[in-house]
Amino acid sequence: MTGVLDILAAEYPQLYLNPDADTQETYRRVVLQGGALEAGSLGHYVGDQHDRMETADTPAGPVHVVTLSSRRDFELVLRGLMAAKNGPKAMIPESQGAAMLTVFNWPRIHAHLAQFSPEEQTAEFRRFTSVKKNYLDMLVVLSRGPYSGVSAEAVGCSEEEWLARSDTIRRYHELTHVICRQLYPDDIDVVRDELIADAVGLFAAYGCFDPEKEKLFLGIRDGQYIGGRLVNYTDDPEKTAGSVCDELERIQAVVKVHNEMEPFELIHVLMKENKYRQFSELCSNR
Repeated sequence: MTGVLDILAAEYPQLYLNPDADTQETYRRVVLQGGALEAGSLGHYVGDQHDRMETADTPAGPVHVVTLSSRRDFELVLRGLMAAKNGPKAMIPESQGAAMLTVFNWPRIHAHLAQFSPEEQTAEFRRFTSVKKNYLDMLVVLSRGPYSGVSAEAVGCSEEEWLARSDTIRRYHELTHVICRQLYPDDIDVVRDELIADAVGLFAAYGCFDPEKEKLFLGIRDGQYIGGRLVNYTDDPEKTAGSVCDELERIQAVVKVHNEMEPFELIHVLMKENKYRQFSELCSNR
């Protein structure tokens, strides 16, 4: 068993439960009530020496990032972390390679309360948990594999190089979502946000933004939707594809002007562009 999953389960004990065997009621007792586990095992995971855990410094503050090499482990971890809300049987779409989660940290609560007498703990629990950052963690969980399911051949590089670049794109993409949710909580546009996140990821991986690569990710060819990620963000990808292509050209122009910036700095530039803020309206009116 790799140390990453051991460390992760120590912070989030629900990972000792098995989504294929344990009930939502059990998850709710552990996650929502801080209930103790009678016994814990990580035997349902595969584990891999290439698994990674880090704390990324971002403009929105530090974010814990976990990368899991095994697709099975990635899906089990997501199902386990979301089981109290969605149920352990909820399946993870094959096209999903990353997730941004807000997770209860009961070990931190218990460690804090242990500093107080039993008579003080009830009042201190209320005080401590009145501040969400005391017990809620922002966690990014990443899988490994070709980004958006696009092959190395399609992007014109070796398998090893594409896997490394895919890791970079995926990491920066998901962290961009975290930054946008923290710094722009009232400005959400699903399609636009995906384009910006991919733009930051591509810039981090290549030092530029190539609209043609982004079209591969979204499933667009010659301005037409042919099947790909775009359908995850709009009910009418065929209608939206044209507006997306227009926006990709604008993003490329902005990135070219600001190519001396660090990847995360691009977020603020792109978010300030009014044309991106109204992207959903542009698509509906096209």
